[in-house]
Amino acid sequence: MPDSYVIFITENDVIGKNKAVYHIQRHVEIDGEKELFDDGSHIVYVNGKYRGNDEIGKLMHDFSCTNPNDMNYEALAKRARYFKEDEKRVAAMCKIMEDMRNEAELKGVKKTAMRMIKAGKMSLEDIADYTELPLDIIKELKKQIMQMA
Repeated sequence: MPDSYVIFITENDVIGKNKAVYHIQRHVEIDGEKELFDDGSHIVYVNGKYRGNDEIGKLMHDFSCTNPNDMNYEALAKRARYFKEDEKRVAAMCKIMEDMRNEAELKGVKKTAMRMIKAGKMSLEDIADYTELPLDIIKELKKQIMQMA
């Protein structure tokens, strides 16, 4: 199988060692001994707070810039200008962000509804009323819960 990479660019230094990049290694423990588990999967955390004078530091700086003119990398600045300086594109980006926010909110409401269904203390109609989700969605969530059980 080909190697796979998962890269997390975090807002803060989640590892807390003030480094730019952290490579996570997986190990197998056999009789108290740890051996590298070299399965081709790679996990990398990039510290979004890092501001060194190297490529990663400059890139993290650019990711936090609000003004494309202050960016180090022209390709990124050009793309930021594309979404920030044209009225139609700004509106498109705002719509994308609003859709993402609405999707996250709906996911949270569905999660709450599922907990309410599992608790079994309210009717499906009451859950629909409290969560403001349509009753058919509540019924579908109940069906999903029943399938997982």
